[in-house]
Amino acid sequence: MNIVELADVCKTYPSFRLKEVSFSLEKGKITGFIGRNGAGKTTTIKSMLNLIHTDSGEISYFGVPLSGNEKEIKQRIGYSTGTVSWYPRKKISEIVEVTRSFYPDWDEAAYRKYLGLFGLDENKKPIELSEGMKVKFNLLLALSHKAEVLILDEPTSGLDPFSRDELLELFKTLKEHGVTIFFSTHITSDLERCADNIIYISDGKIKAACSKADFMHDQGGPGETLEEIFLRLEREVRS
Repeated sequence: MNIVELADVCKTYPSFRLKEVSFSLEKGKITGFIGRNGAGKTTTIKSMLNLIHTDSGEISYFGVPLSGNEKEIKQRIGYSTGTVSWYPRKKISEIVEVTRSFYPDWDEAAYRKYLGLFGLDENKKPIELSEGMKVKFNLLLALSHKAEVLILDEPTSGLDPFSRDELLELFKTLKEHGVTIFFSTHITSDLERCADNIIYISDGKIKAACSKADFMHDQGGPGETLEEIFLRLEREVRS
C-alpha cells in the first residue's frame, strides 16, 4: 500500500527546476532519498510539506490530496531537519508541554514509551544533549502525536558514527512498529544498512525509484557498493 504519492510535481526557481517529480512511499518501509547537494532533495521535501508552493503536480497522503487537507494530514506526519535548534535552554518537559497543545491526538502513553526507548531525560535542556539525542528528541515529538510517516531531511548529517548507528537502529525499530520513514542523505552507507527502497534524484529529476535490491541490480556493476554506483551515475550525468 502506498501511503504517500507525488505525481508530476514541478517547481521553478531562477537557477533551478524541479522536473515532474513522481514517486510513492510504501507503508511501513524505509525509503532513502539520494542525490548530490543541489539536486532537489530539500525542494522536494518542502513541496511534500507545502512549505513551498509548487507550480504544478499532485501530492497525497493516505489517499487524500494534501491540497485542502493539510491540517488533518499534518496531524498524522512528522518532519525533522535534524537537530533541535529552538528553545535550547528550556527543559524537555516544558517544550513537550507546548507541543502537546497543538495536537488533539497527542498520545501520552506513546510519549512515555519513546522517552524511555530513546533514553531521554525530560529534565534536561536541548543545549545539554548530544547531537544524536537532539535528533531523537525531534523524533520523540513526532511519534508522540502518532505520526504514521516520518519525513527527515539529512537526519544523520553531522552525527558521529556511534550516534548514526543508534539512529539507524532506531529506524529499524520504528519500521517494526509500522512507521513509514523517508529520509534524505548523502551518506550512502546508511542506506545500505537500513533502506528498503531508494529514490535517486539528479538535477531536479527522479532517475530511479525502486527497491534497494532492484537499484543495485539495475544500476550497479559487479561488486559495486551503493556509494560507488551513486558516484559513477553522477559522473556519467556530468560527462
